Amino acid sequence: MEEQLRDPGTAWGGAAAPTQSRLEGLDYRFEGPARPRQPTLLLLHGTGGDEHDLIELGRSLLPGAALLSPRGAVVEDGMARFFRRLAPGVFDLEDLARRTDQLAGFIAAARDTHGIDSAVVAVGLSNGANIAASLMLRHPRILAGAILFRAMVPFRPAAPPALEGRPVLVAAGRRDPLVAPEESERLADLLSACGAAVETSWAEAGHALTQSDLTAARSWLSEQGFGAIRSSPAGGTR
Repeated sequence: MEEQLRDPGTAWGGAAAPTQSRLEGLDYRFEGPARPRQPTLLLLHGTGGDEHDLIELGRSLLPGAALLSPRGAVVEDGMARFFRRLAPGVFDLEDLARRTDQLAGFIAAARDTHGIDSAVVAVGLSNGANIAASLMLRHPRILAGAILFRAMVPFRPAAPPALEGRPVLVAAGRRDPLVAPEESERLADLLSACGAAVETSWAEAGHALTQSDLTAARSWLSEQGFGAIRSSPAGGTR
């Protein structure tokens, strides 16, 4: 189950009107920042979502940030996803690798197309959080950080990537019927072992987001300094 946060398409603050287009095989929506060099939130929806679902969430988490929101290109039972699965909780690892690389290419293309020169922070929900975790493991320098709502370990890399202190918030539900608490803990342990600075936030909830999740995410963004103007990480992929 995913929280549905739809929006009619209005721009935020003084930012330019939203752009809806296609890059690297992904349909997406982009809203520019209210001020230059504000952070960019990469919004990655859950199964059945689209490029509009998390716009209001992004605006709420970090007002004035740029919003980059692609739609997953995989369709399962009529619902958009970012990568295939063989069964619930069983991922098609070959497709996951290919789609993760596609997403990395999309981010690089979006940087060039929209002149994004700020830090990119992923905000992923469920399937979107899983591909965000995969992105950190396969392309460790492309994100400045990530908020992973209801995520699990996407795959285990043969060699740990160097995440070099990248901040990550793993936001889990203690009563989640789809992602058991131990799955969230395994993800946090894996990212920590790769050098990420991981915090775990627990909500007394299931798979859907709650107000406590949003409060924790806002606090984390502020604590990490993402509310201030930041440039992309040194050596980040463009």
